[in-house]
Amino acid sequence: MLAGRRILLIVSGSVAAYKALELARLLRKDGAEVASILTAGGARFVTKEALAAITGARVHDDLWAAEAEIGHIRLARWPDLVVVAPASADLIAKMAHGLADDLATCVLLATRAKVLVAPAMNPAMWEHPATRANVAALTARGVILAGPEEGPMAEPESGPGRLMEPDRLRAAIHAALAAGPLAGRHVLVTSGPTHEAIDPVRYIANRSSGRQGHAIAAALAALGARVTLVSGPVAQPDPPGVTVARVESARDMLAACEAALPADAAICAAAVADWRTARAADQKMKKVPGEVPPPLDLALNPDILATLAAPGPRRPRLVVGFAAETEAVVANALAKRAKKGCDWIVANDVSGDVMGGAENAVHLVTAAGVEDWPRMAKEEVARRLAARIAEALA
Repeated sequence: MLAGRRILLIVSGSVAAYKALELARLLRKDGAEVASILTAGGARFVTKEALAAITGARVHDDLWAAEAEIGHIRLARWPDLVVVAPASADLIAKMAHGLADDLATCVLLATRAKVLVAPAMNPAMWEHPATRANVAALTARGVILAGPEEGPMAEPESGPGRLMEPDRLRAAIHAALAAGPLAGRHVLVTSGPTHEAIDPVRYIANRSSGRQGHAIAAALAALGARVTLVSGPVAQPDPPGVTVARVESARDMLAACEAALPADAAICAAAVADWRTARAADQKMKKVPGEVPPPLDLALNPDILATLAAPGPRRPRLVVGFAAETEAVVANALAKRAKKGCDWIVANDVSGDVMGGAENAVHLVTAAGVEDWPRMAKEEVARRLAARIAEALA
């Protein structure tokens, strides 16, 4: 599956470095040629001998030794893809700021190949503003982010920061190397619900699971697109090879979408709350026996679809909205397309088990008319829509 492809694997300092060995094994099984760089930190967790045995090639670990033999520039020019797994907070910071004080960072600064980064660190380090800023800087330059995942850590803590499992990293690498019809394109996808705070413990939301939006992001990545997924609170795993921005409210989602521009296409699959409380309470609102429940003053949320579809230099070439309806599905979708100014609307009837379910039946509304698609798995809907998007952007 990867026959003839050359992958440079950089292993940095993290207890999760042992997973790099299994990743290298899977990549070689798929036919890839794998070379490796082991940083000083990485060598604290795995040995050169183990990495060399699995990759079948010499492990590079010293800048000056490399200069005497092949040089970091030649090593930087060799791969089709550079994979940093695990990527420590320190190495991510060096990449973001262009530092080059060892072989790994020199190669990363000199390479012209695609770069995929799989972070691994403590949740507090991952959520620190400095790390978030560094990751944002890298993804803005086209670096592909794979993970991290959420779960238990080596220390007795749990949260976002786990290195993506080797089989999922393998899928992300396949997507990154896919010479598909969307190669070189950037696509923005929104997914999931938004949560609009009433007080510190309550919120307004909807039943969206994010399954359809996440499937669309994965299908677009499989066609070679660089995908930014802006996701509300969901339990869905991050699609491999996709950059994910997690948000809570509609206003947060709009800000993340605008930060992700420019994009060739925007697919607004999120079920964004139309309203929010005009003034969220600072403390939990208490129920008092005998008193009338407190009124909720509602305010309109920003219209993300209409904002992205508005004419201007930053408007994506193709803007696709979703219409979740319970009656007059096609008629409402036609009206929504005209009102929002988007190019396509994907309409579906959500009165049954669609929200949170595994299947969907949609109508694709375009300037050319209405296409009625049969009920199918949401992943198949995503693949079919991704193929149509690729045709439109060709």
